[in-house]
Amino acid sequence: MSYREHLPTGGWRGLVECGWTSGAGAADLVTDVLPDGCMDLVWTGTQLLVAGPDTGAHPAVRSAGVAAAGLRFAPGVLPALLGVPAAELRDRRVPLATLLPRLAPAVEERLARDVPAARDRSREHDVEALRVLAALAVELPGAPPEPEIRAVAARLGTGASAADTADTLGWTNRTLHRRCLAAFGYGPAVLRRVLRFRRAGALLTAGVAPAEVAARAGYADQPHLSREVRTLAGISPAALAARR
Repeated sequence: MSYREHLPTGGWRGLVECGWTSGAGAADLVTDVLPDGCMDLVWTGTQLLVAGPDTGAHPAVRSAGVAAAGLRFAPGVLPALLGVPAAELRDRRVPLATLLPRLAPAVEERLARDVPAARDRSREHDVEALRVLAALAVELPGAPPEPEIRAVAARLGTGASAADTADTLGWTNRTLHRRCLAAFGYGPAVLRRVLRFRRAGALLTAGVAPAEVAARAGYADQPHLSREVRTLAGISPAALAARR
């Protein structure tokens, strides 16, 4: 099963981390999706789903012969565009029709008509799937998040503490926690852990030694890294490094 990422263009830069397409496989497949602080708008080949923020490995089931595509939104973006608090979607995959019953059916109909789900789908069809999803995103009822929300993700993503982040923004700790639940699906401490894990995962899969990963990603030591990887991914750092 092939998987490709596509860089966003135009006004989506900074809001969408990437578009992605996954080719159809010859057999059913279950793949663990790992926490990254992002949320995705997913066309499964048969249904539009919103993939909520994860706190652990989430099994994604792919049926044989069915291709998929999605937009991966930067942390905090998709809940604002949907007008739905991220905490309500945490660790869930929710049909878009449940959230936006007036908008989703027509888009699903167009995807089903114009984007074949079969394994012989071409790259032109992959591009068309992402084009339809981008057009859908423009029609979502909300607006991009406030700059402060992106500043929260940026600061916590570099290892700043919740207290320092709140102080920098002129917020109370309670306000920071409340805003994080709405924008990211969990409080600042969990968001910081997830973003640190994401940095570590990128380093591990790039071939960096675990001890160096621990130091560069902000863990106390290598055992701390191992515990966090097992908690958030359900596997060891060595097994995570083997993923591509």
